[in-house]
Amino acid sequence: MTKQQEKSSRSLTRIAGIIAAATLISKVFGLVRQQVITAAFGLGPAADAFSYAYTIPGFLLILLGGINGPFYSAVVSVLSKREKEEAAPLVETITTLVGGVLLVVTILIALLAPTLVDVFSPGLKAPGKEIVRLITIDQLQIMAPMALLAGLIGIGFGVLNTANQFWLPSVSPLLSSVTVIVGIGLLYLAVGSNISSTEAGYAKLGGMVLAGSVLAGAILQWLLQVVAQVKSGMGRFRLRFDFNSEGVRNTLKIMLPATFSSGMLQINLYTDLYFASQIPVIGVAAALSNAGLLVQTPLGIISNVILVPLLPIFSRLAAPESWQELKLRIRQGLILSAFTMLPLGALLIALSTPIVRIVYERGAFKATDSALVASLLVANGIGMFIYLGRDVLVRVFYALGDGATPFRISMINIVLNAFLDYIFIKPFGAPGLVLATVGVNFSSVLMLLFILNNRLNGLPMLEWSLPILGLTAASFAGGISSFATLQFMERLLAGKENILVLLLELSIAGLIGLVVFGAIAAVMKLPEVDTFVAKMRQKILKR
Repeated sequence: MTKQQEKSSRSLTRIAGIIAAATLISKVFGLVRQQVITAAFGLGPAADAFSYAYTIPGFLLILLGGINGPFYSAVVSVLSKREKEEAAPLVETITTLVGGVLLVVTILIALLAPTLVDVFSPGLKAPGKEIVRLITIDQLQIMAPMALLAGLIGIGFGVLNTANQFWLPSVSPLLSSVTVIVGIGLLYLAVGSNISSTEAGYAKLGGMVLAGSVLAGAILQWLLQVVAQVKSGMGRFRLRFDFNSEGVRNTLKIMLPATFSSGMLQINLYTDLYFASQIPVIGVAAALSNAGLLVQTPLGIISNVILVPLLPIFSRLAAPESWQELKLRIRQGLILSAFTMLPLGALLIALSTPIVRIVYERGAFKATDSALVASLLVANGIGMFIYLGRDVLVRVFYALGDGATPFRISMINIVLNAFLDYIFIKPFGAPGLVLATVGVNFSSVLMLLFILNNRLNGLPMLEWSLPILGLTAASFAGGISSFATLQFMERLLAGKENILVLLLELSIAGLIGLVVFGAIAAVMKLPEVDTFVAKMRQKILKR
């Protein structure tokens, strides 16, 4: 390894460590927030309505404001190739342009909330679900300003990462979790715990508290970014109208198709909720959210660790003379994705029931709710590696300045997702909606690899597939070991069920599964994994 490669490896590991720590804190707060929500509302009308209402503002926050979203990717791709003194005017101009467009979007969402709810969730008009529809409309109108905030937050993420500030962007999302926890705490103090989560008045009030708290968190997150951005000399919050500059054109060239591409993927979520609203049970949408959070918590941490440091590297290796090194970095991203996501998915499948019971089953959240969420968690576990692998490949196209190709693939997959939802929901019920998403992501990976293979004059896909297949087999063995251990522990401790027993069963079964996976993976001697693990261990011991 050359000195330059060694320096790059150390830098990648340092950034990954910072992002992992910050994102872990943020995700833990997010999980606590969801626990508070489920304890207060279970899968009742307030929580179910919030899952529908949050789709649009949440979609925009993930799409535009996510740390791996297209706004972030476009800003990083452009600013990383420019001198710092050019950054401030460009950032201010992009912020002005994006802010103006999203202000109009905010107003339209607030005005058209009833229509949007009826279009995307027509099943809420059914008898017995009217209360869910009314709460959903109120919540959507309250959270409409998040459309504007999402774009500003996404730009801020890109700006701060370009300025080598990784801690603040990764940890700032916890503000939304804190405001929700505080909001529900105040609600509890105001009304007490004697009101049923299905009572209309409590559900309406709870719905407003949820929406208002989320909006307050987004405002705080943006304000914190503005302060850090100004201190870094990367632009102030002021209007600038230099829309014809080269930097703005280059940013929009990546940002617009990338936004549409990622947006098409999020449209699949709307398709899922469209079908979910037609299942004649209140709580399916909330269950999808709860299961999704259990997946997104570790997935978000690991994806940030892998994707955030790699995107600037992909961008620097975009020239044809650097493609050989780029291919190695793509392999690194895919192997690390498989090494982390495959065993994690296997454990989620094997241990889904105790995981859900430990995390959520308290207060208004009952055993029947746990069964539904656990079935969704199993379906999510199947597709974790596919999800992250797709994101790695999409970032390669962004680095190559091509946001159009992922967009075209996403357009194809919208139709595929609707078809799979329609096919899978009949035999599988709610889990079929998750399995449809897994199928769409798998289709995306195949198409992206095929196009990238032609674009980069060939990829050693057979060479890449062998270690991934090996890690798949190791994960399968780990999952079987975990499940068998869990069954043994449940029989051994029958009749002694409580939270401590569940934790003991989960810990031992999970540890056995990881040991089995780790033993098999160690025999494979993958250089990417060995280097990454060694660097992370060294960093942890040093601290």
